Amino acid sequence: MPSILFKDYEVIAVLVNFACLSRRSMTIIQSIIIAIVEGLTEFLPVSSTGHMILTSSLMNIHDEEFVKTFEIAIQLGAIMAIVLMYSKRFLQDIQIYFKLTAAFLPTAIIGLLAYDFIKSVLFNPVIVSTSLVLGGIVLILIDKRVVEKEQQLDDVSDLPYKNAIFIGLIQCLSMIPGMSRAAATIIGGVFNRFDKTQATEFSFLLAVPTMVAATGYDLLRTNIDFTNDQLSMLGIGLAVAFVTAWFAVKIFLKIVMNYGFKHFGYYRIVIGLIFLIYMASEGSLLNSLDN
Repeated sequence: MPSILFKDYEVIAVLVNFACLSRRSMTIIQSIIIAIVEGLTEFLPVSSTGHMILTSSLMNIHDEEFVKTFEIAIQLGAIMAIVLMYSKRFLQDIQIYFKLTAAFLPTAIIGLLAYDFIKSVLFNPVIVSTSLVLGGIVLILIDKRVVEKEQQLDDVSDLPYKNAIFIGLIQCLSMIPGMSRAAATIIGGVFNRFDKTQATEFSFLLAVPTMVAATGYDLLRTNIDFTNDQLSMLGIGLAVAFVTAWFAVKIFLKIVMNYGFKHFGYYRIVIGLIFLIYMASEGSLLNSLDN
């Protein structure tokens, strides 16, 4: 199973090396690479934001404000894949809206209060790499509990409101890039009456209000006069993220059913350590901490 993930990233690594020819503004090729990373990782417990930050850092992209906005905005493309895949659920089950709202509120409140700190301080390759390692250790430690958890609810919409709010509080940990929104909500779901399949589904559904709100708020707060090239990159990024997320979700569900979550934990630790070693060898580790 891990070879599936690493094969995807071997392809991305080749593209990254091709794109990383010089220190310059983000190009179309680089925006496509980042969008592929977003689509592949948005709903996996490996942190899509963390992977995009590390990918941008590896490609030495320096258009910082636009890149940060791009990394947030293209998540809407991945979210649209979930909206279409679960359209019947959204159209026919009114109860799910109430439970998602309850789970979303803690993230909305804390996100509004911590927005400036998160974007100015936490979007840092060292923080991302460290969070990947720590989150990976947690996934490995709780994997057995997650896999063996028995179903207590007939449907995700049967989740009590207090449990939904608690899942929302745990989701707030994902505001630290590298922690992973998917990992936080899946773990929160399993410890709040869901089995692994229900926890994964609820994580997908909760991503819709969370990421739509995060993207919309970021665009309102960002003072950027987008150029035509930047608007083109946003459009391409949204489309690429949508397509890759669609396939990634289907593959992820099969992996969870057959293998659980521990392999994602191993992957997180390896990637996090590789980037920490890489930054240390390049002399950029201390610079990232200083910034």
